[in-house]
Amino acid sequence: MSFNDNVQLDPSQVQDRRGMGRGTKIGGGIGGGIILLLAALFGVNPQLLEGLTGTTQEPQSQGSAPACESGADADARLDCRITGTVNSLNAFWPAYLAQYNREYPRPGTVIFSGGTDTGCGAATSAVGPFYCPADSTAYFDPGFFQELVDRFGSSGGPLAQEYVVAHEFGHHIQNVLGNLDRAQQDPQGPESGAVRVELQADCYAGLWVRYASTQQDPKTGQPFLEPLTQQDLNDALSAASAVGDDRIQEAATGRVSPEAWTHGSSAQRQKWFYQGYQTGDINQCDTFSAGTL
Repeated sequence: MSFNDNVQLDPSQVQDRRGMGRGTKIGGGIGGGIILLLAALFGVNPQLLEGLTGTTQEPQSQGSAPACESGADADARLDCRITGTVNSLNAFWPAYLAQYNREYPRPGTVIFSGGTDTGCGAATSAVGPFYCPADSTAYFDPGFFQELVDRFGSSGGPLAQEYVVAHEFGHHIQNVLGNLDRAQQDPQGPESGAVRVELQADCYAGLWVRYASTQQDPKTGQPFLEPLTQQDLNDALSAASAVGDDRIQEAATGRVSPEAWTHGSSAQRQKWFYQGYQTGDINQCDTFSAGTL
């Protein structure tokens, strides 16, 4: 979804740490960095990847992105699109949760490159986008989005990228509502708590999409995003499919091992994203009560 050009972004909601961390360069192409990145994030058993990855350390380059000030900037630059999506999510969720008498403590958001320190420990780009409940912060390395397109065929459209941001904020909603820790209680398998947590975050991302084009920028009164098109929806579904456990396992190892799933299949991720989008109802995102996923 494209941003309305005149919307005013609030870059103070996003901390840019690029150039500040200890970078890690991961080598080896499809047999190296991308496999390690997606294995860590999407549930491929690392033991299956022995001998395929290698890492070398190098200092992280210095520099910072130009200021993200408007919706036009969000359409032109990925880092600004992350900022704009964060702004929209932070405007949407407080009012939505207020309907259920729940407060929305605003999460932190960090853009980094190479590596950074988090409340969950030191992290590198190898883990992909993630949410850390210890510091209530979502972390994004913009390089991930291009890897997702190049290696796994996801659409590079705006909503494909915005879906990833909204998914991580979905984990924050789970943290607020007390469901996030279910992933640790039952961490692996096709019907596991981990899979149910991830599919619920996909559903929450779809729920945000339902209302994103009407959620107004508090400064201008304009909607952050332009009306959803079918191509936008296709882009988001493409990204959801690209990060399915089955698709990533097959690409990385040549076989699918449901017993190692932590995020759900491509079809399941698409299904639950669309469930949130179609219903706009958080009660319809209860993956924990679902008989079938």
